[in-house]
Amino acid sequence: MLTGGCYCGETRYEGEGTPFHPTLCHCRDCRRIAGAPAVAWFSLRAREFRFTAGAPLRFASSDKVRRSFCRRCGTPLTFQNLDLPGEIDITTASLDDPEQVPPADHTHTSSHLSWLHLADGLPQYRQGRDEG
Repeated sequence: MLTGGCYCGETRYEGEGTPFHPTLCHCRDCRRIAGAPAVAWFSLRAREFRFTAGAPLRFASSDKVRRSFCRRCGTPLTFQNLDLPGEIDITTASLDDPEQVPPADHTHTSSHLSWLHLADGLPQYRQGRDEG
């Protein structure tokens, strides 16, 4: 069982199953929304994830993307691509134990910040993992 939540503790979640696609995303949208040089994400099957406390605020960051945040403290929590309704991405750092799901690669490195040096040896994808 994976458990996590926001900074202030108002919004909590849990997930079962095996995480997949653990990544560090460098796309401009993730960076701007999180205020960070990259965001660590992992995916679960949507049916294996649920909020257990609080009701997150949902935001349409594009026509096909919905993100959720704690409505009180603003912690970014999830990302859902409406073209992939069976999965949900969760911010790794919002886990109670982020060490449970280390990143396996870097995605969208075509837009990574030049001052962030990617020297961890993980595979790098200029776009998304499935986009080349």
